Amino acid sequence: MSIPEVRPATADDAAEIARIQRDTWRTAYADLVGADALAELDSAEVDRRWAEAIAHPDSSVLVATEAGATVGFCVAGRAPEEESAAADGTAAEDAATVGLVSTILVEPRWGRRGHGGRLLAVAAEAMRAEGVTRGITWVAESDSAALGFFRTAGWNPDGTVRTLDTGGGTLREIRLTGEVDLHLDA
Repeated sequence: MSIPEVRPATADDAAEIARIQRDTWRTAYADLVGADALAELDSAEVDRRWAEAIAHPDSSVLVATEAGATVGFCVAGRAPEEESAAADGTAAEDAATVGLVSTILVEPRWGRRGHGGRLLAVAAEAMRAEGVTRGITWVAESDSAALGFFRTAGWNPDGTVRTLDTGGGTLREIRLTGEVDLHLDA
């Protein structure tokens, strides 16, 4: 039996991360993002952008593995000040110690096995080591699975909402916030 793991991503993981993003978005988010956004995921440019993200010193890209397969990933790091600001643009008092989980995706066929929780726990631990005390993330308002996942970890809506242009419509996201001192099995 294979033991699930979370490890830092390497440049060699970029294509698998792009594949997971593409497959997950097509399965779980096809109704939320436009066809144009989904079509863009087929370009080799996406692999290159993931390789750049992995190499970027200000964020951590993690991958979850099981049975020799990469099954999910997470991107986290310090939050840009504008991400932690109040809805009116006022800077958060704790902006210097806010972390952002910008992406956490697990391939649907590997879901419900704890990979998301392990990814979030390892990301939170890495952010704590960098002095982060509070985390934030943005979730599509209609994504009940993601909302439930983060609520289970103790992250809740803070009242801030944003609307993104997806190229084929708009996507309303709500910001969740919570402590990075998580008590999840990693």
